[in-house]
Amino acid sequence: MLVKIILIFLLAMVLVGMIGKLVFPSALDRMKTKARLKPAVCKTCGRYIVGKGGCDCGKKG
Repeated sequence: MLVKIILIFLLAMVLVGMIGKLVFPSALDRMKTKARLKPAVCKTCGRYIVGKGGCDCGKKG
């Protein structure tokens, strides 16, 4: 009984995925382009920039 419920759930997930691909075909393309973007890096020290505040290397003194 439990196997039957799991199998029906997995088939329903496949169906939802197929319908989502048909309704929103450009969403997959947007996800691929976001994955290809390189993270922001500071030009002076080379550290990754997290958020909008900038890098800490300019604040050191």
